[in-house]
Amino acid sequence: MEKNSRVSVEERLFSLVLALIATEVGLTKADILSTVQGYRQRYLPGGDNASLERQFERDKDDIRELGIPLEVVEPPDDPGSNHHLRYRIPKGLYELPVDVTFSPDELMLLKLAATVWREGSLSAESRRAMTKLHALGIDSSDPVLGYSPSLRVREASFEPLSKAMDRGQVVAFLYLKPGEAAARRRQVEPRAMVLHDGRWHLFGTDQDAAATRTYLLSRIVGPVVTVPGASFVAHGDGQGQEALSELEALWTANIAVIAARPGSDAAVRLSKRVAPGEIRTNADASALHLNFTDLNVFADELAGYGPEVLVHSPAALRTAVRSRLITVRDAHTDFDLNVHPDTTTAADE
Repeated sequence: MEKNSRVSVEERLFSLVLALIATEVGLTKADILSTVQGYRQRYLPGGDNASLERQFERDKDDIRELGIPLEVVEPPDDPGSNHHLRYRIPKGLYELPVDVTFSPDELMLLKLAATVWREGSLSAESRRAMTKLHALGIDSSDPVLGYSPSLRVREASFEPLSKAMDRGQVVAFLYLKPGEAAARRRQVEPRAMVLHDGRWHLFGTDQDAAATRTYLLSRIVGPVVTVPGASFVAHGDGQGQEALSELEALWTANIAVIAARPGSDAAVRLSKRVAPGEIRTNADASALHLNFTDLNVFADELAGYGPEVLVHSPAALRTAVRSRLITVRDAHTDFDLNVHPDTTTAADE
């Protein structure tokens, strides 16, 4: 296995999209984990790759959220086998309709843009990954592959934090934690920013606490400013992986048991995040065992489903969801909020 190197989330997702567009027959999970940039550095041939497989499952969801149609192809000689499923992105879906035409000037500008994109579309690592894909029997002579990436919308704090991290500058910002009446000032040495569970996190050293902390960017209030005269020495490679490992451990340790009304939007969406074999029958609904990273973020999501979900455990999550539903009810006194009966009585048990 190669020595770990820092691979950004965007580069890993882009490399994955390139690989899945390049193949006509599709790639198996083993092909992807052992070949694609961002996975292969952590892949252990014949070893335990459970964490890496969970990362791939989340990346698939991220790709679909970007509007990219990811297809799953079952082997005709082994239907129903999860081990031999193949993944691909149909390149034809990105082709322009036949009735779309361009003027000579428009074509010239498009060719110029394509030239710029061609020069920068594949990094050395991506070309290296494409070479490995060729070894798997995948043929693609066009480095552009007919695809231009979409960028996820980020919080306003992302750019100033990135610049400060690159320059070794200490930053200060106001951070509002759930349950606190006012935001508190934090002074941090930014070490890495990582995307986990669909949200951006800052990993850094809190100078007041003299310890590392992880901050959710969506909870940073107001501007991020650099502290005059305050700098730090970069901690070297591996900071992002350290942050992801901590978040992964937290995600794995937090398990919620939730009943979703059969056929509801909640049941459809939440069941996609359940590992195979972890759905339990519970009276008139299915109990879904779901991992989560942040209790308050997850409570916000579940409360949005209203009466479609019922939280069995943990108790703190159950209470948090109920509290949010009551807040909505109290804010709309003239509106009869149809709260799930069991949700209303759950906190009184």
